[in-house]
Amino acid sequence: VLLMEVQFPKEMVDTLNKYLDKLLKNKDRITAADTLVGQIQAGEQLTMDHECEELDEVNVTLCSIAAKYVADFLGMTGQTMAGDRQIEIDHLWSVHSYAGDYNPIHDHGTKTAMGVSCTTWTKVPEQISKLTDPSVEGKLSYFNASGCSDGFLEFTYGRNSTRDKEILKPTYATMFKPKVGTMYFFPSWLQHVVYPFRGEGERRTVAANFNCFPVEHNE
Repeated sequence: VLLMEVQFPKEMVDTLNKYLDKLLKNKDRITAADTLVGQIQAGEQLTMDHECEELDEVNVTLCSIAAKYVADFLGMTGQTMAGDRQIEIDHLWSVHSYAGDYNPIHDHGTKTAMGVSCTTWTKVPEQISKLTDPSVEGKLSYFNASGCSDGFLEFTYGRNSTRDKEILKPTYATMFKPKVGTMYFFPSWLQHVVYPFRGEGERRTVAANFNCFPVEHNE
C-alpha cells in the first residue's frame, strides 16, 4: 500500500489555522459530524469550503499532490490507465479533538471508484509531541500502560498477531505520530484509526477526499 508523506508548507498551515479560527467563531458553521465516524464529543467536526478564495492555493496544492499520488502508484506497480484522471476535492473537513476524542477504525468514500484521501495536523498538543516517534525509534512498547500511541494515527490493511514474526509474516499496520504540517496521502479504501489522548490541548486535523474522474477526450 502506498502511503505518501508530504511536508505541507508552513504558510499553508498558517492559512488553514487562520481559516479555522474564524470558522469556529462563525455561528453558521456547518457540522460534518453527521457524515463522519469520529467520536468527537469535546471538540467539533466541521465542513470546510475548499472553493472559497481564502483556500484557493490550498485547494490547488492538495489536488496537485493527489495527482502525483496516483502517478506514483502507477509507477510503483508498473500499471497504466486508459486515459487521464481529473482530480477534484470531494470533501474537505476539520476535526478539533480534545482529551478523550477519537476516530474508530474506518475508511473513506468518494464519488468515483478511484479515490484518494489525505490528512494532516495544524495543531498538536505538547504531550503528543513529546512521545517517541515510531518512524525514528522503531517499535513501540505498550507494556505497563505506556500510552506510547496516545493521539496517534494508525493505518491497517490486514490482520496482525503476536506470532507474525515467528511465521515470517510482515506487519499489516503502520503507526504515525501527529506532527504539524506533516501530511499523508493514501487510497480512500485504506482503514485507519485515530487514538484518543489525555491532557490539555487541541489536536487539530484537516482531511480531504479526492474524486478521480476519467477525462474524456474528443476525437
